[in-house]
Amino acid sequence: MTAETAPPPGSTGTPPASPGPEEFARVQQSAEFAELRRAHRSFAFPLTVAFIAWYLLYVLLSSYAGGFMGTKLFGNINVALVLGLGQFATTFLIAWLYSRHAATQLDPKASAIKARMEAGE
Repeated sequence: MTAETAPPPGSTGTPPASPGPEEFARVQQSAEFAELRRAHRSFAFPLTVAFIAWYLLYVLLSSYAGGFMGTKLFGNINVALVLGLGQFATTFLIAWLYSRHAATQLDPKASAIKARMEAGE
């Protein structure tokens, strides 16, 4: 069951034309879009490399430094457990940092690009 409604006052009743491939290509080649990509890459790539290195260090230590990883720190808590939990903490920290970076740096730039495309500029 669908109900047809009248278009809003002042509109022609036809939806606005969506941007075509040429418009997307033009925006993709703009300096503003390049800045958005640079802002994303300069944050994401270094953190990705750092996290992978941190993870590989943990795996290598677990494989080849069993004595060190088994060192008790206090009670039944050893180095392996602390570093393993550190992996989880690091994951959540990176997710939080990225969401903050996206909200303050990426989203405003992306919104500006989107607004210009929708306005047909």
